[in-house]
Amino acid sequence: MPEALLPARFSTLEPFAVTWCLATESERYAQRLASTMDEMQAFYDAAFPRIEEALAYCDAFPLDDLPDDADRLLQLVYSTIMVAMCVEIWHQPRVIDAAYAQLHRIGDPRP
Repeated sequence: MPEALLPARFSTLEPFAVTWCLATESERYAQRLASTMDEMQAFYDAAFPRIEEALAYCDAFPLDDLPDDADRLLQLVYSTIMVAMCVEIWHQPRVIDAAYAQLHRIGDPRP
């Protein structure tokens, strides 16, 4: 059995960890564009109700010294935010009426 990527109390989100625990905004955006609406909906439905709990868990640690599993949990929260507008409003991975919008960063804020 592979090692868990997330804290034990978030084990129900583990099926999404490999896909959505991404370190940079650019990676999260690319994953959003590469995902189907069914995939994003399933992820959103599982993760969104647990955002407050996940943030409270992460708040127990210094932001610049998060344990690896808490850091990945925070990445999962960021990915949930990345797909939220797609699921809640646009019903598609791309921004509506934005031509071919792309996200290119030369550096990512940390965290």
